[in-house]
Amino acid sequence: MFGWELPPFNAGGLGVACEGLIKALVKKVNIIFVLPKKIPCPNLACQTIFAEEEEEIGSAASQTLLFSPYFSLRSVAGDQTKKSHQSYFDGLLAQVERYAKAAVKIALSYNFDLIHAHDWLTYPAACEAKRISRKPLIAHVHATEFDRAGGFISPQIYEIERQGLEAADLIITVSNFTKQKIINHYYINPQKIKVIHNAISADAAASDLPLREHIGLNQKNKIVLFVGRLTVQKGPDYFLLAAKRVLEHNPDVFFVIVGAGEMEAQVINQAAQLGIADKVVFTGFLRGYDLERIFRAADLFVLSSISEPFGLTALESLCNGTPVLISKQSGAAEALQHCLKVDFWDTNQMADKILAVLEHNVLQKSLSENGFREVKKFTWDDAALKCQEIYNNLLNI
Repeated sequence: MFGWELPPFNAGGLGVACEGLIKALVKKVNIIFVLPKKIPCPNLACQTIFAEEEEEIGSAASQTLLFSPYFSLRSVAGDQTKKSHQSYFDGLLAQVERYAKAAVKIALSYNFDLIHAHDWLTYPAACEAKRISRKPLIAHVHATEFDRAGGFISPQIYEIERQGLEAADLIITVSNFTKQKIINHYYINPQKIKVIHNAISADAAASDLPLREHIGLNQKNKIVLFVGRLTVQKGPDYFLLAAKRVLEHNPDVFFVIVGAGEMEAQVINQAAQLGIADKVVFTGFLRGYDLERIFRAADLFVLSSISEPFGLTALESLCNGTPVLISKQSGAAEALQHCLKVDFWDTNQMADKILAVLEHNVLQKSLSENGFREVKKFTWDDAALKCQEIYNNLLNI
């Protein structure tokens, strides 16, 4: 299995999904998990190897930091110069190429039955491993260039994705939403694609009033939460437009934005231009207990993505007892029933639904309790079982 990141060294949901799936899969199959760079890994109960160890010791390549897996032309361009943009892109592709070269030696050094690759940065490595070993390849799609790029498609990344998807013997997508994107944009036979929704470990949730008091809020104040990378894909600008409308009707609402990314300066300026800066809190990137506390303190979580293959944050919110309003342009929208849904671009309706939850305790309680029960069905054990069935079919077991 080829991956690119794992918590706590992750920039988003890709590493979280890989970790959850691996922990469940190792109960059923033996996994050799490959990462491009050496990091302290969590206890995955499987063999973990690092592609950089296949390079010459002390080489400049092995000393470089891992580039983010969430590259988009817009994300690195922004206010930066074309030179810095090109430098970042060249560095990212160079890491992908080194990973692929190291995969040749890895494929020759280890015994395995099939290859399972997560997202585009691992596809060249996985294709090399398939070429050397002639073993079946599964491409697991957590996002496509059409999700990340917001209209600024990188032809290089698209081509890497296309080649990887064509080389794969079978493709797993995290939603039917993503499956359709692959059919429409990469012209892949639908019979080659299987859908396995993402999952979460749903633990008992509890309220966190001390956090509300710590940040100076009382019971009259309400908290609406955004969690995600501050990038065009996640729609933080649409979230703020809805916030402006909500505050025109209820000035006691605070909007908390958790995350970091290339749009951070833009959305901070947007909040100021909209005249709502005193009602918007930017926390930066949070994980673990800090993120759980924010979820539990919030009255509503909003997923405003313009194109979201799944949306693990929606499950995380429900797991912590907080109701969700999610973009219809997401995989979570097809998977969840006990939630509110809205088109990301319809900020008036988004605001109306936010106000409905904040003003009607019965609605909020119903969404919270039913959503909490529903989220328990999204288990990594179920996802692992579906993966195992795919493995067995490919190997004719």
